[in-house]
Amino acid sequence: MYNFDEIIDRQHTNAMNTDGFRDYIFHADENMEFPYKDEEFIRMWVADMEFATPDVVIDGIRERLEKRIFGYTRVFENSYYEAFSGWCKNRYGWSFQKDELVMSNGIIPALYEMVEYICKPDEKVLFLTPSYAYFKYAADFNKREYVCSDLNYEEGQYTIDFEDFERKAADEKTTLFIFCHPHNPSGRVWKEEELQKLAEIIKRHHLWVISDEIHCDLIRLDQKHIPLGKVMPNYQRLITAMAPSKTFNLAGLMISNVIIRDKKLKEIWLGRHYNFDNPLSIAAAQAAYEKGNAWVEELRAYLDENFRYTKEYLAEHLPRAGFRISEATYLAWVDLNAYFEPDEQLPLFFAYKAGVLLEGGNMFVQNSDGFIRLNLACPKAVLAEGLKRICEAVNTKHDGKYLG
Repeated sequence: MYNFDEIIDRQHTNAMNTDGFRDYIFHADENMEFPYKDEEFIRMWVADMEFATPDVVIDGIRERLEKRIFGYTRVFENSYYEAFSGWCKNRYGWSFQKDELVMSNGIIPALYEMVEYICKPDEKVLFLTPSYAYFKYAADFNKREYVCSDLNYEEGQYTIDFEDFERKAADEKTTLFIFCHPHNPSGRVWKEEELQKLAEIIKRHHLWVISDEIHCDLIRLDQKHIPLGKVMPNYQRLITAMAPSKTFNLAGLMISNVIIRDKKLKEIWLGRHYNFDNPLSIAAAQAAYEKGNAWVEELRAYLDENFRYTKEYLAEHLPRAGFRISEATYLAWVDLNAYFEPDEQLPLFFAYKAGVLLEGGNMFVQNSDGFIRLNLACPKAVLAEGLKRICEAVNTKHDGKYLG
C-alpha cells in the first residue's frame, strides 16, 4: 500500500507549482500581492501531482547514481525499448517497431518541432477545442495558422462535431491534426467508434496526425484507452507521443517517447533535432515502466475516489455547477457559467477570494468560457479544503457579500 495521503512540502524546490504561478497564471512578477501568503494557497493548477514519485523509480535513479559518471547520454540499450513497448503491449495491446521510437525532452518541445517539419508556411494546424493551449502555441511559434473545431457540449458531455471537423480537414491547406487523446481539459476517453470515424476523415484527407497520449495511463478504473496507432495500424502519417511524466510525476525529468512511422519525417527529426538524454531520466523512466504498474493501479483507485468526492461535494454545495467525472486525467473540468459572467477572470477571483490557485477556461483557447480546471492529484485533506474554499467563495459572492 502507498500513502497518497501524505502532504509533502514543495517549498524551496524551485517548483513551478509553488513559485511559478504569478507568471504562468497571471502574467505578473513576484511583486503581485494577495490576501494570502504563498504557503497558504491551496494549489490546484499546474498538471503535476502532489504525490511522491514511486519508490521503484527513486530506486532506479539511485542505482544509476552509483555509476558516478553522468556524461553525454542517449538511449542506446534495447532494455529501454523493451520496458516501454512492454508497458504498451500489456496495457493497450499495442506495439511498435524499435526503429520508430525517438526521444524528446518533452512532448511540448516535440510539438514545436513537428509543426515546423510537417507544415509549410502557408499550411494550417487543426485541433479540437477547448484545447490544451500548447497546441495553439506550437502553431503560433512556427507562424502557422491554426484552425479550431469546437467540441459539442451537452449535459456535461463533450462529443466531436464530425461534420465541422471534416469540413475543416478538407481544406487543402490543413495538413496537420494535433489530437489530444485522452482529452485535456475535458478528460474524455475517446471510444473506438469515435476513433474509427476520426481515422476515416484523417485518411480521406491525407492529414498528418500527432496523437498526444500523455494522459493515457491515468484513466478511471472502468475506462479503456485505445491508442490511435492501434486503430490506424498502417497509417504512415501518424506520430504518437507518450511519456512517463504525468503517470509517475516525473515532469521535471524531461523525457518523452515519440513514435514516428514515416521514415522521411524521422530522417528530418534525426537531422535537425539535437538533444542528449538525461541519464537519470532514462533510469527513472525505465524503472517506472518495468516496476511501476502496482503503484499506478493504486493511484488510479485513489484518483477515482477523489473524483467521486468532488462530484458529491459540488452537488451539495454548488448545485448549479456543471460537473461530470472525467474519464481520464486527474483534472476536473467544472462549468461555473451559472454563477459568473462570461468575462469574469475566474483564476483571479479564486486566488483573491478563496486562496485557491486554479486555471480558468480562458487558458484553453476557445469554447471554454466560464469553466475552471482543478487538479485533483492531491491528498484528500488538501482536496477537501480546496473545494470548501471554492464553494464558500462562490456562495458568498451570490449572497451579496462579495465586494470585489
